[in-house]
Amino acid sequence: MKYILVTGGVISGIGKGIIASSVGTILKSCGLHVTAIKIDPYINIDAGTFSPYEHGEVFVLDDGGEVDLDLGNYERFLDIRLTRDNNLTTGKIYQSVINKERRGDYLGKTVQVVPHITDAIQEWVMRQARISVDDDGVEPQVCVIELGGTVGDIESMPFIEAFRQFQFKVKRENFCNIHDPCNCIIIFSTTCIMCRCSTPLETAVKEKISMFCHVEPTQVICVQDVSSVYRVPLLLEDQGVVSYFCQRLNLPVGIRPRKMLAKWKEMADRSDRLLEHVSIALVGKYTKLADSYTSVIKALEHSALAINHKLEVKYIDSADLEPTTLQDEPVKYHEAWQKLCSSQGVLVPGGFGVRGTEGKILAINWARKQNKPFLGVCLGMQLAVCEFARNVLGWEDANSTEFNPESEHPVVIDMPEHNPGQMGGTMRLGKRQTIFRSIPSVLTFLESLNLCLQFVGQDVEGERMEVIELEDHCYFVGVQYHPEFTSRPIKPSPPYFGLLLAAAGKLQSYLNKGCRLSPR
Repeated sequence: MKYILVTGGVISGIGKGIIASSVGTILKSCGLHVTAIKIDPYINIDAGTFSPYEHGEVFVLDDGGEVDLDLGNYERFLDIRLTRDNNLTTGKIYQSVINKERRGDYLGKTVQVVPHITDAIQEWVMRQARISVDDDGVEPQVCVIELGGTVGDIESMPFIEAFRQFQFKVKRENFCNIHDPCNCIIIFSTTCIMCRCSTPLETAVKEKISMFCHVEPTQVICVQDVSSVYRVPLLLEDQGVVSYFCQRLNLPVGIRPRKMLAKWKEMADRSDRLLEHVSIALVGKYTKLADSYTSVIKALEHSALAINHKLEVKYIDSADLEPTTLQDEPVKYHEAWQKLCSSQGVLVPGGFGVRGTEGKILAINWARKQNKPFLGVCLGMQLAVCEFARNVLGWEDANSTEFNPESEHPVVIDMPEHNPGQMGGTMRLGKRQTIFRSIPSVLTFLESLNLCLQFVGQDVEGERMEVIELEDHCYFVGVQYHPEFTSRPIKPSPPYFGLLLAAAGKLQSYLNKGCRLSPR
């Protein structure tokens, strides 16, 4: 097993996740099996209770793990399936060690950060690195580990010490460190330096970095600004990163195929020459921070690229669409509605809490009446049902019991696993099976009235409605699950793909051609 540790200094959020994903991508393109681990030094057990404003999106894995959004990058770039244990936090490590101490596993010893915490970190990494993440079940050959935060943080020190020991435990030929940027790099014996910059570095600058950081000039890699993230793996490959790792880690890579990363290059080139635009209104609660909807935006980008359109996302705070905003801040109200009305499609993603729900319902109502393509995800689907019940069935107080427990028409109810008294681990998460119904049914009162709203997908028990669609509409779909978590650059998520096709006016043509796109 080969280990590549990606660390960073100065500040968090300088691109370690994209660099780690890109390194894994170019190694996987060489025929190697690659896995990834993200280490977050915070004391939280997982990312499930984080505020979207502070930490961005919570990415959900197939096993229901609520993890850092960087694991979404790993899955999208490497096309792999990770588990909750691929995200290691200080909270998980301390919980594991304390549980062992309570069981008496340490036989009365004084439990300390060194060696007990550091040993637990190393054991966790070595165990998780050998778990298959590909469909073929083959054990990985390379594990890319991203240490979140910054090297100088006090929270990171146990992990730094653990990997200082780890490099000697697994031997020099099996461990390598990538650091971004060029400071605090003397902790590990060997380092590949990734320099983030706006323009390519001159040779003299690389030589100076090489001299003062005790590395060869070939180990100084320039990661300048590029037109899209799809170009980062190509940028690293062009600078000989594969050759360096093959030599440094003695990787079992033969002669590289001439078309290495051909699909990535084709995507990057196509992304740069897009001429047509498609605009989607994202009506949400956390629109002030784009990272709150990272996977949603990526799913839209994948679908837009597949139909050769440049994506324009119009972020709309759902509360700005409500009548109260018209009274308090009329300019903001009219700007929000102008954005919505000028969009070619509407997306209402998931969310929590009552704030802004009425604005989302107004946006859904507008999309339904104006025959605009609409996709509702999770809460978006639930509110689409509420909107239909209010404005078509005439149930004016129709609502979810989450927002109005006293409603006479509770069209959305809580499920047994939801516990309002506990914050973490109370939702039904993970990969599930959805059964699509091909024959019209009278299971629900809505369908029995023949008012066009169909529940076309449900869970295997038939208790939870998972997919809705509106007949006689260009595209009106709601899904209870989160398809954005399974979207890939080369394989877009179908619900998002359908939304973009409809927004661009290509859905009917796509269906008429047997679900084939026109030649590019």
